[in-house]
Amino acid sequence: MSAIPYSSDVLDRSVPLLQLPDVAKNLGLVVTRVQQMLRDHTLVAVRRDGVLGVPEAFFADDGEILQRLPGLLSVLHDGGFRDEEILEWLFREDDSLPGTPIAAMRGDLAREVIRRAQAMGF
Repeated sequence: MSAIPYSSDVLDRSVPLLQLPDVAKNLGLVVTRVQQMLRDHTLVAVRRDGVLGVPEAFFADDGEILQRLPGLLSVLHDGGFRDEEILEWLFREDDSLPGTPIAAMRGDLAREVIRRAQAMGF
């Protein structure tokens, strides 16, 4: 089995992370399935203080992965972006949204975020 992919922690320290066992519990999965999701680029993890974690903002209030997040991550990876670049973009303030792209993914602007991601890849 291949190593679990993770990104350098390019996020602000104020961005909360969920450790992989917590992600698994919230999703009702075993940890190895969450690790496979990281390998499949359905999720992105960072290593902070020696522990792997997934940004809490990737999950809806019910604990499920944001509906359009896996597709967005796929678009960005297919566009040639590395995990660090994806995380930086998702959590960077964008006055035209307003807020950050990841915050916009939680509301009515999810399609606009995906459209912008598609345009960035070309």
